[in-house]
Amino acid sequence: MAPYPFQQKPLHLPHSSKPATPIHDRLGHGDPRADAVSASLRQGAPTDARGLRALIKAVSASSSAAAVHAHAAKLGLDRERTVRNSLIALYLARGDRAAAGALFQGFPDGRDVVSWTAMVTGHARLGFSDDAVALFLEMADGDCGVAVDAVAAAAGFAACAEVRDLALAREAHRRVTARPVELDVVAWNALVDMYAKCGDVAAAHRWFRAMPANKTVVSWNTMISAFARAGEHGEALALFREMQRAGVHPDDATLVAVLGALDTGRWVHAYMRRRLGRREADGVVGNALLDMYAKCGAVDQAVAVFDGMARRDVYTYASMILGLATHGRAEDALALFAAMRRAGDGLRHLSDMARCHGVTPGIEHYGCAVDMLGRAGRLDEAEALVAAMPVPPDALVRGSLLAACRARGDVERAERLMRCMNDDDGDSRDYVLMSNMYASRGRHGRAVRVRKKMRRSNLIKEPGCSAIEIDGVVHEFQAVPANSIT
Repeated sequence: MAPYPFQQKPLHLPHSSKPATPIHDRLGHGDPRADAVSASLRQGAPTDARGLRALIKAVSASSSAAAVHAHAAKLGLDRERTVRNSLIALYLARGDRAAAGALFQGFPDGRDVVSWTAMVTGHARLGFSDDAVALFLEMADGDCGVAVDAVAAAAGFAACAEVRDLALAREAHRRVTARPVELDVVAWNALVDMYAKCGDVAAAHRWFRAMPANKTVVSWNTMISAFARAGEHGEALALFREMQRAGVHPDDATLVAVLGALDTGRWVHAYMRRRLGRREADGVVGNALLDMYAKCGAVDQAVAVFDGMARRDVYTYASMILGLATHGRAEDALALFAAMRRAGDGLRHLSDMARCHGVTPGIEHYGCAVDMLGRAGRLDEAEALVAAMPVPPDALVRGSLLAACRARGDVERAERLMRCMNDDDGDSRDYVLMSNMYASRGRHGRAVRVRKKMRRSNLIKEPGCSAIEIDGVVHEFQAVPANSIT
């Protein structure tokens, strides 16, 4: 039987223009890290396999792979299996398929499951999924004398999932099941994901049900995602409920996977608030929830999610702008786009003040930028800007960020800001904002403690006032606390 019955063309690994050994002329001269490694090799490098493996692992992020390889070749240890496998993995991690292939093909009698798996995983990671699948099929054919293990099977299934070829997926699975391979949960997850991504959701579900009892959250997420991608939102939601009955706690990936149809999305949104204690979504879950509402035409609910998000990124804005524009709210979409642009332009102008115009930004400039970012909902950037200010933030800067925290319901961020304040830096408005934020969240005990701290610090809230004109005379009214009326 041909090694690659489903391949349109045989595998051809790239060949190095130079032999695998010796490679003393490929030491990577000119790179400081390579020179440093070369110096250490001359001054007392390890001379045993264990020490060389440790050294190879330590230099994996540098360009000194050739220097270590040359040292191993000088000692004759490049033929030692574990050292050679480490070098193969190192070359692939650095994207050098030619050097890895030369080592792999240079010792056909010494290949083991580790070297084969390193080649499969490395090629898949570099984007050569077809080659990774071809390598795995040859490995699992049985003629190479290597016993496939669970790690290798997981690598092969993952490569097939990237190729999206159902015939290859089935052949890879057949070759694994023809061998006495005991799959672990990682390999089972990869198997389910392979069938799902290759378009056979029924097979994915069948093998999901055949998995051992110790399914992880990744196992459930894989199958829920498969149903969701296939448009089977009812099945995804049913599996989500089964997952909870099984005692497996969902994570953010679960929530993103199960969000699909409007009814399902509303149920998941309610679940997040009721079971997970989240008043509003954020991050990747918030983006998915907002996108679901926007695509289903529930624009007001999408806006509510957007307004409640403390952290927004370009995907958040893109989903919200597209949702508004698609459903006839072009003016709102343009206004949101303008606000996003203003925040970006404002930061650019702030950074250009000193660099281009020789003007050092003052506290008032930072205050404007913080207020602008806060109004745009970009609280991460606003907090980072306050932390990076060359001068301590004043009451106006703190107040702008606290007001943004209150608008977004971000109590944790507001607490961080208050903890950074010295007692003598306090402003009554900061404490009032914090107290009101606690009260709006139903945390009345904390609200009372903030008010007590105000009194201990002798901070007095300025009374609110209003004015009206009656017969040409302006009358001013002040709010007086009830307990001060005699």
